[in-house]
Amino acid sequence: MTALSINLNKIALIRNSRVTTIPNVVAHAEMCISAGANGITVHPRPDQRHIRAQDCFDLKSAINVELNIEGNPFTEPRLSDQPHVGDYPGFIALVQAVGPAQVTLVPDNDQQLTSDHGFNVANDGQRLEPLVKIFKDLGCRVSLFMDPEPGAMATVASLGADRVELYTESYARAHEAGDFKKTLTAFQETAEAAFAAGLGVNAGHDLNLSNLPDFAVPHLDEVSIGHAFTVDALRWGIAETMSRYQQALGKNI
Repeated sequence: MTALSINLNKIALIRNSRVTTIPNVVAHAEMCISAGANGITVHPRPDQRHIRAQDCFDLKSAINVELNIEGNPFTEPRLSDQPHVGDYPGFIALVQAVGPAQVTLVPDNDQQLTSDHGFNVANDGQRLEPLVKIFKDLGCRVSLFMDPEPGAMATVASLGADRVELYTESYARAHEAGDFKKTLTAFQETAEAAFAAGLGVNAGHDLNLSNLPDFAVPHLDEVSIGHAFTVDALRWGIAETMSRYQQALGKNI
């Protein structure tokens, strides 16, 4: 069955609107896990606009499900200009210190509001390959954030990655418009190509209760959902929302 990993970035964003610890990221993670989350995802950025480096350490020591840390593997250390926020150590150093179950490598930068494209492995593969090895040597599963491009999957596998995370915004937009079959086909073909290359398949970005039941993609190991889950939890609460999302993945909860 497809695992559901809950992304906590929006919880941290609310906290960071004040100099406070409320809402508490670890406590929220524990509530999600108690309600049935299979994993927890965080995406700390160098500007620490939401999840901070310290949150990663706190979560690793507190939770009993897989921790997935997302980020750009090329980001360098950055000093914080806020006294109450620790420095960002750089992505590689952060992962080395925390030791998450999974790392998802994403080609983002501070200028992006959110992740908006996958890697071009034809251009970035040579730089990525030694970093993939670093993370795998730490015992982390390594996933690359990718657009639905079947022809790129063999190259991803050749870099040593374990999985891809398919960037699903194009599917979400097509589903919202009411005509998503052609777009879905591209994801299905990419998942088949990934599986044939020996890769696992994750997916995430703008998946929600409306479009998730129609996301009929084979070999789907995990979906990562944060924004929509947080919004829905404001309406129904965490337990009810978790049940609805797991049911949307075909589970009886």
